[in-house]
Amino acid sequence: MTAVNSQNWIKRLSSAVAVAGVSVLISLPVLVQAQSTEETRPGSMTVEPANTSEPEGVTTAQSQTIVALASTNDSLSTLKAALEAAGLTETLEGQGPFTVFAPTNAAFEALGKEKVEALLKPENKDKLIKVLTYHVVPGQVMSTDLKSGETKTVEGGEVMVMVKDGKVKVNNAQVTQADVKASNGVVHVIDTVLLPPDLKL
Repeated sequence: MTAVNSQNWIKRLSSAVAVAGVSVLISLPVLVQAQSTEETRPGSMTVEPANTSEPEGVTTAQSQTIVALASTNDSLSTLKAALEAAGLTETLEGQGPFTVFAPTNAAFEALGKEKVEALLKPENKDKLIKVLTYHVVPGQVMSTDLKSGETKTVEGGEVMVMVKDGKVKVNNAQVTQADVKASNGVVHVIDTVLLPPDLKL
């Protein structure tokens, strides 16, 4: 994955999270070892581009930001509402680039109505920010860049990526649509909400 030269978007994201009362440690270790085919480690795997058809109303719109893309797709409306409640829309409308593992409405429903409603309450804003930033990886990471192993998120924790037989899982979530390009990054649609292991709902 090509290194990101500008650090401005990191500062913006840090500021947005800090204002909400959450301290997020953002570092940029090598998230994926895709600099060259010579640098792949034993046992690492690449993945063929996932199905780029447009299920569940998710459309590719490279002229739109990640937030605008979520706003125009019915299956991501809960994610959009969560970003607004967390005060992260302005950040994810910024230059980026960002990689977002985006849970569908069905993924939020599976989490449970009471838990989702609780997360969206103003008094739980810190927890909501923690959950949402756990779905964001710095830089633009396409499906062909993903390799099995741990990947650092903006939240500070790591997610486990598993690439096998042309399919990608992130923790216990399946990527149902990969490489939905936006003007400031890329979205990979997932079927399960990712929860940081140290989060108590």
